[in-house]
Amino acid sequence: QVQLVESGGGLVQAGGSLRLSCVASTRTFSNYAMAWFRQAPGKEREFVAAVRGRGGNGNIYYGDSSVKGRFTIAKDNAKYTVYLQMNSLKLEDTAIYYCAARPTILTAPLATTAREYDYWGQGTQVTVSS
Repeated sequence: QVQLVESGGGLVQAGGSLRLSCVASTRTFSNYAMAWFRQAPGKEREFVAAVRGRGGNGNIYYGDSSVKGRFTIAKDNAKYTVYLQMNSLKLEDTAIYYCAARPTILTAPLATTAREYDYWGQGTQVTVSS
């Protein structure tokens, strides 16, 4: 069983930045693919970004085009932590952000759907105000 604990959410004005962190309880963290999802009120959970291994080409994937260029996912295997740096935040980024994990499958594309992930954090609220 892997436990995930997110932090870093909060209230920020549009155009501002936040960095979310997610710490995992497993020492085999390097063997896990990590992802961020978000869920806004009344909407389905949405894939944001995923990373496996040490990141880099082929090991990072971003979801909706609206986050590309604004959000950056990074994985620190030494600290068992995955980050989501969010810049130029918009009102529509308001949501609960969830961290998720699954064992890495190197022969398969990075997982981008919620059902593919085995472990979830409790979520952290991000609210962007005008």
